[in-house]
Parts: sequence; structure tokens; C-alpha cells
Amino acid sequence: MRVKLENPTMLSKAIDIISELVTEVRLKVNEFGMSITAIDPANVAMISFKLPRSGFSEFEVGEESLGINLDNLKRILKRCNAGSGLIIEKQENLLNIQIYDRIKRSFNLSLIEIDSEEKEMPNLEFSSRVELTSLDLIDSIEDCAVVADACSFIIEEGKFIIEAKSLNSARSEFSGDEANIDAENCRARYSLEYLQKFVKGAKLCEKTILNFANDHPLKIEFKSQFMELNFILAPRVETED
Repeated sequence: MRVKLENPTMLSKAIDIISELVTEVRLKVNEFGMSITAIDPANVAMISFKLPRSGFSEFEVGEESLGINLDNLKRILKRCNAGSGLIIEKQENLLNIQIYDRIKRSFNLSLIEIDSEEKEMPNLEFSSRVELTSLDLIDSIEDCAVVADACSFIIEEGKFIIEAKSLNSARSEFSGDEANIDAENCRARYSLEYLQKFVKGAKLCEKTILNFANDHPLKIEFKSQFMELNFILAPRVETED
């Protein structure tokens, strides 16, 4: 296996985000590209990352499933500078990672055994789909985190509302002018600890897609021409004060 990225920034940022949720993953490489699917240790969140074959300038692979420690990979990828290129090559039980700009630098990353079963993203059905500007989502989640540890996603009379309540409260409201809303009336509550980690992915693309339903898991989609990063988050089904 040998792959080459002319601009590894997207891969580096995605691995940085994923490593906040899981530490060990299977990195799958096949004819379609590079991908990761994993569940966090608490079984609350699921992550799916895809970097298509078209994003690579060289792509010589068979079918690989590589056990990777993400903290170690993250540290290596952070050594890339603006304008650096990246070559990843499997050599027996190692990944040889070459960063080239003014000089060529080389790292060897030991592959590890992953005991857990391979995961696939579930095929869930949702009653509501909201597409909004990524910066608006980031602001709304951070507003809610100021006052509570969970927030509600609400569809009400054609509007999308992100709301958190404890002793204090925060609320962001979107009409069809600010977001693309294709949804039925519903309400679901989610952990802000996880949402704050997820929305770091919003910095990778201009738009974010939210899929949810009444007391149902949330699917967040970040998509660009060069990558796809999705999260599924279990709801908090509990009575609000």
C-alpha cells in the first residue's frame, strides 16, 4: 500500500477531531479511498470518516485494515506544515509516513491489534433534516454550553430551535431564511459535551446537515469535495426541568 496526499491538512484536522472520541481505530484503505468507522468507549457516539480516492495524487492499494493509535498518528500529522506533502506506505507491521517540503522527513508508526469487531454506520430513518451554516451551528452550541450540559433540537411550526435550559437558558432560532428546513415537529435532547467535540468538524466545511427525530439519535454530516465526516449521537431521553 502506498498513497500520496498533496495537501494533508484535511486528514490531519479530521484525525485530530476523531482522536477526542476514540484512541484506537481500524484505518481501512481500499479501491474507494481511506475510511474510519468507530464507536466511542461509552457507546454514546459513532464516527465515520471517508477520504475518497480522488483526493489522493497517488493511490496504490489492495484491501487493507490497519490498527492505528490515533494519538500517535495525530502527533505525526501535526508535523506537516502549510504546503507539505504526505506519503503513507505500509511496510510489514509498520506505516512509514513521509512528510516532504523543503526536506524529506520520515516517521515509522507501529500497527496495533484491534480486538473489537468492525463497525458499520447504521441505516437510520429521520423525520427532520436541517442544513445550516456551520458557523451558526458552532455559535449556537457554544451559547448553550454556557448555561447547561445538554440542549434540545426542536422543530416547531417550520422553525428550527436549539435550546438549553437549567437555572439559566440559551436559545437560537432559525427560520427558512437562515436554514434549509425539511422537517416535522419534533424534539430531541443531546449532550453538549459530545456536540462541542463534533462541531469542531464544522470548521472543515461551510455547511452542516443535521438529521434527527423525536427522542431519536442525531446524525451530523460534514461534507466537502475532499472528505466526509459524520457523527451519530444517542439522545438524552429524560425529563427536562
